Amino acid sequence: MVATTVCGLMALPGWATNWTPDSLQKTGTATSFLSASEVDLLAEITDIIIPVTNEGQTSISGARGLNVHQFIEKMVTDCYDKQTQVMFRKGLNSVDDVAQVAIGMPFLEGDIAQRLDILRQMSQSNDPTQKDFVQLVKALTIRGYMNSEYVMTNLTHYEMAPARYKGCVPVKK
Repeated sequence: MVATTVCGLMALPGWATNWTPDSLQKTGTATSFLSASEVDLLAEITDIIIPVTNEGQTSISGARGLNVHQFIEKMVTDCYDKQTQVMFRKGLNSVDDVAQVAIGMPFLEGDIAQRLDILRQMSQSNDPTQKDFVQLVKALTIRGYMNSEYVMTNLTHYEMAPARYKGCVPVKK
């Protein structure tokens, strides 16, 4: 039993060396929850919520650059019930309808101010589907962004085990 475990542990690194996000995504589910156009729309919505920002000479990635929309799709698909999934899809499909009424064109053709205004209208709507959709996307965008490797290492300077052990320190009396 021990020999089998040791051999398995020795073989694991060689087996997993070619893992990449693309190769892992291909081995996942055969069908996506969202169509390609819905994924683009969701990516633009996340980019409106957390856009790319420039501070001096440094540029801070936005939600789209960190693929937060893929995180949202995965969370909705794998972690939420069917009722929430249906609400999510209806809310996503209603974005262009609201845009047509508000600005007379699809959401993706509007400028940033118009897109932001559409999302505000949806969040203040009397339609619970629109309101819940915007709240869910906003919450998942923030969660996905703040938990991304880029933010954790570059912006929040996350340390796995914060604190230092200093065994020999003079003590003042």
